[in-house]
Amino acid sequence: MEPKERRRATKLALPALAATVVTSSVVGVAVLGGVDTPAVSSAGADIGAARSGPLLDADGRERLADRMQSVSRSAKRVTIEEKPVADGHKFSTVALNIRKSPSQDAQTLTTIDPATKIPVTGTVEGDWAEVIWDKRAYWVSAEYLAKKKPEPEDTVSVGGFSSAPCAAGSSIEGGITANAVRVFRAVCAEFPQITTYGGWRADGEHSDGRAIDIMVSGDLGWQVADYLRANSSALGLYDIIFSQRIWTAQRSSEGWRYMEDRGSTTANHYDHVHVKAF
Repeated sequence: MEPKERRRATKLALPALAATVVTSSVVGVAVLGGVDTPAVSSAGADIGAARSGPLLDADGRERLADRMQSVSRSAKRVTIEEKPVADGHKFSTVALNIRKSPSQDAQTLTTIDPATKIPVTGTVEGDWAEVIWDKRAYWVSAEYLAKKKPEPEDTVSVGGFSSAPCAAGSSIEGGITANAVRVFRAVCAEFPQITTYGGWRADGEHSDGRAIDIMVSGDLGWQVADYLRANSSALGLYDIIFSQRIWTAQRSSEGWRYMEDRGSTTANHYDHVHVKAF
């Protein structure tokens, strides 16, 4: 073969040889991959060991074990809330506020209707009795609990004021005290034509739940205001405000007194009678 032809044959043979080498490598990898325990060179094993190193040294493993044990102990500390145990049952004599704690300032959770049977625990703190409502312990004013269910004819109190639920609705009773409920029901029974009332709100004398607003004006407003003033002792009233005038139990001998101008019809109480109970 001539030199030129040998060089040409060599050039043609090189790509084929390279393809053979690459194919052999791929086949070799595939064969090794199918073996359960692939053989690796000692050099490769040394490099892998040096790169990864031990996951934890002895001190690290000990710290991890202590931490896991601490977590395990913490997981076992489950606080179990004790369920209140009933000592008997009593009945509400009025629309009764159920409060979160034994205080007049405590949050009112709901109001139960008169003659509602409710479990009691027997625990009493001052004027408050512990009751069970919705499987939890709460508080109510003890003076409005009775051992026997009130009879229907008992819906009129000794003072002559109706304690029957207001026909106009009882939505405001949820946020006011039992005394304020009594005033509300008395006015509602005396003036059935009045259908709009205001109860608890976060400002002024309404914030403690002892005040209500009777949404009325003009001559009818004065009829309501005078009715409340005439029965202030029996209803236990703290003050009455209407038409920019105020009456207070503390200065009752002075009658109606003028108030400063507060700037609007509502602020000056021209469109509603405000009354607060003790």
